[in-house]
Parts: sequence; C-alpha cells; structure tokens
Amino acid sequence: MTPQQHKEAAAALWQAEQTGTQIGLLSLQYPGMTMDDAYAVQSALVEARREAGREVIGWKIGLTSKAMQQALNIDIPDSGVLMDDMLFDNGGEVPKGRFIQPRVEAEIAFVMKAPLAGAEVTRDDVIAATDYVVPSLEILDTRILRADPDSGKTRIITDTISDNAANAGLVLGHDRHAIDAFDLRWVGAVVSRDGAVEETGLGAGVLNDPIEGIVWLARRMDQYGQKIEAGQVILSGSFIRPVEAPSGCRVEADFGPFGQVSVRFG
Repeated sequence: MTPQQHKEAAAALWQAEQTGTQIGLLSLQYPGMTMDDAYAVQSALVEARREAGREVIGWKIGLTSKAMQQALNIDIPDSGVLMDDMLFDNGGEVPKGRFIQPRVEAEIAFVMKAPLAGAEVTRDDVIAATDYVVPSLEILDTRILRADPDSGKTRIITDTISDNAANAGLVLGHDRHAIDAFDLRWVGAVVSRDGAVEETGLGAGVLNDPIEGIVWLARRMDQYGQKIEAGQVILSGSFIRPVEAPSGCRVEADFGPFGQVSVRFG
C-alpha cells in the first residue's frame, strides 16, 4: 500500500465510525496489505482523531489468547490506541447508538508511573514502571464487516489492526492495587450480562501472565518509534471471549477481591 492508500483507508474507517455504517474488508480491497500497512492505517486513523480534538490516553493489547489467535490464524497479539473520549465511568452508561456492534471483554489494566520503551524491555522494567493495576472492561466495536457478504471471507489480522484493534471504549474499576499485591496469573473474573453469567477466566489466559503483555507491547512499539508514556492506561489483553452487548443490557465483571467493574448500554 502507498501512504495515500493508508490515508484513504483510515478516512473510510473514520467515516464508518461517524455514520455507524460498516465498510468492507480492507484485506479484500488491498490484497497485498501487510501488518506494517495495517499499523500505518491505524496511525492515520489516530491522527484523524487527534485532528478532531481527541487525545491519546493509552494503549490496548489484543489477540493475546490462543483461542483468538487461532481464530485469525496468527501467532502474535496486536495493539491499538486508547483516546480520551473512549473512557466511560464505572457503573455508567454508553449512549444508545454510540457503537455499531459492541462487545465487552474483561481485562487487567495497568496505569503507568514512568515511561517504558525499547526492544529490550523486561518483566522487571514493567513492574518498576507500573503505578497500579485495576479491574477493567474493554468495549469492542468493528467499523469493518465481520465477513464479506459475497465471498463469505472473514476479517483477518490486517483488518483488525487497521480498525484500531477493534477498540472502542474502556471502563476502569475503582479498586487500585500495587502490581505485586496479587499474582496476576490467578486474578480472575466472572462476567455477567443482565445477571446471567456469560464468561469466566483467569489472567494466565493472557500470554500466561498479563505482565508479559506489557513487555510485548513495549517491544512492538519500539519497531515503530513509539513508547508508553507515564500516566497512560494499558489494557493488557482479555482473558475471556467477547460478550455481545445489545442495547439495554448491563455487563458486569466480578473480579472478587480484586474489585468489580460494570457498564450499561443505552
């Protein structure tokens, strides 16, 4: 893809978000699209958001579980950018019509107190740079069709990366914990929709340890001249399958002693 094509694809995604109308698969429109192309489209989309007055507040890591990787036939995670207008209050409501096809995942969020960068970032570096960890929900949405109506071809990794790794929103719990207060591999959640349990999972589902997700992110960002900044929020990756969130529902994640977090959809 050319730089102009990156901008065109990003403009189509931005338009889809504004109108609530999904576009076709970019992987079909640009059959030679690489992961580098996809991240270039994502960067152009983030720039469009910046031009609209929005600010970066952090990063998300996606496709960290084996099940999700196998579904897209890849063996690595992906990442996206969190913007200030994506943050919703714990227990708050997402306005009706804000998203196209929202789904929700449960994750452990890291809030950083120091920058983190470089191809050699280690687990100890992540621990030292983390201010605290909190229970969180990630709201997913897709500005790209999940499948092409004519061929039946489904989205692949270049589609999801371009679409900001399907990120749309986040909700942070009120409970803040030191990174060593819990063994994050064993921090789990029971996720319910309208009081009915939909999914359960453990932090170990994220690359065997959510901290390793942050290591991966910092190293990947180094390839693109990026870094994690102090004060940013990092969603370390979901350890459940996405829960559909139709209008009128309430989704809650009970992390036990780690805390609770919920959101309603108008």
